[in-house]
Amino acid sequence: MPEQDEQSLGQLVANASRDLSALVRGELELAKAELKESVAAAGKGAGMFGAAGFLVYLAVILLSVAAALGISALGLHPALGFLIVAGVYLLIAGLLAFIGIQNVKKAGPPERTIRSIEEAKALMNRSESNGSDPKQPAAIDR
Repeated sequence: MPEQDEQSLGQLVANASRDLSALVRGELELAKAELKESVAAAGKGAGMFGAAGFLVYLAVILLSVAAALGISALGLHPALGFLIVAGVYLLIAGLLAFIGIQNVKKAGPPERTIRSIEEAKALMNRSESNGSDPKQPAAIDR
């Protein structure tokens, strides 16, 4: 005869279900906390990158002014020094634009996807011409 301390099968299943639910809820809470920390760290990192980018932008402006004034210190008119610096920047921008255009021209349509779609169309057309049901998957010839 079973002892009174033993639980019935239904009680064991209920306890296991309750414990499993508690475990899943605990894991979800842990995942939420970890994600919250990760997102906060990523946000701080992105803010730091943004601040660094802004400071680099300011440094480029100041270095450009310094370069223009340095050219004018060589005996040229200050306006000519600023035009030279601006010209150098325009040459660099033109070079970057040229390289960018060349890279864009290299981009093409997704050839593998197009080929795969054409093969699927051909397979569908072949199965329809054989009289098979188009809703049923066609047998693949091997």
